[in-house]
Amino acid sequence: MNGLEALLSEYFPILVFMMVAVGLSAVIVIASYIAAKQRPDHEKVSSYECGFEAFEDTRGRFDVRFYLVAILFIIFDLEVAFLFPWAISLGDIGMLGFWSMMVFLGVLTIGFIYEWKKGALEWE
Repeated sequence: MNGLEALLSEYFPILVFMMVAVGLSAVIVIASYIAAKQRPDHEKVSSYECGFEAFEDTRGRFDVRFYLVAILFIIFDLEVAFLFPWAISLGDIGMLGFWSMMVFLGVLTIGFIYEWKKGALEWE
């Protein structure tokens, strides 16, 4: 039982933190209902899109360029995120780690140049 008690005592601060977070958020929500005026008018409860009324069906088709830009952003954003752990551990991984990252960045740069030449980054 000593091992179980030790394990539970390690998680006790997390439990206290969760209880404080839930309690504080409930107090803030209740206080906002008490302190704020609750008189919604037609403008507050109306639906809007970018500050104006929607002028067509919401299930309409999007241009493929929106998806292409989003996918390219995700690809390059995630690839750049690999640079942070590499930079932190560069002293430990040595020259092999350095040159493997240079190959990775080379492939990434070639892909970027290919997309640029194909016109994937142009918005007409």
